[in-house]
Amino acid sequence: MFQVRIHGRGGQGVVSAAEMLSVAAFDEGRHAQAFPSFGSERMGAPVMAFCRIDDREIRLREPVMNPDALIIQDPTLLHQVDLFSGLPDTGYVLINSSRSFAELGLADFVRPFPPGHVCTVAASELALAHVGRPLPNAALLGAFAAMTGQLGIESVALAIRGRFPGRTGEANVAAARAAHDSVRSRAAEATHA
Repeated sequence: MFQVRIHGRGGQGVVSAAEMLSVAAFDEGRHAQAFPSFGSERMGAPVMAFCRIDDREIRLREPVMNPDALIIQDPTLLHQVDLFSGLPDTGYVLINSSRSFAELGLADFVRPFPPGHVCTVAASELALAHVGRPLPNAALLGAFAAMTGQLGIESVALAIRGRFPGRTGEANVAAARAAHDSVRSRAAEATHA
């Protein structure tokens, strides 16, 4: 089972991201579940959502305490909440930021992770360029697919279109593809370096 925990703030599409991730997995013939963790939070308050993906039926129903991957939609949470709790150093870390891990103050933390398991992507900027709004969720799903290999970009695109039909969906798909391509090109550069 592959478990994902998504951190962000209310209004950034954290719950939608987990739902689209599960739909993409389902479209690939896998079992998936997605659910949020929030109480009476308001717009801008920290929010978590979870997604599990497996080839077998998923019977587990509790929050993801030991994620295989973290998607951090809002980097302002990095030093306010213990985002990395339960993440093994073989896991994946994807952060919505144009800054490097050193600039984010995380260089020492990410050093033990395998190559390609940690990545920053300027998802808000990509969303602003393609969608016209800085909502990073769809772009981060494209980056997640490229980084982890858990899902194909076509399944992610299909899930995005299902959630956001019409022009909005196509714009979000474009942002997801741009993030996907960015992660893949960086991985290729690292391989050839």
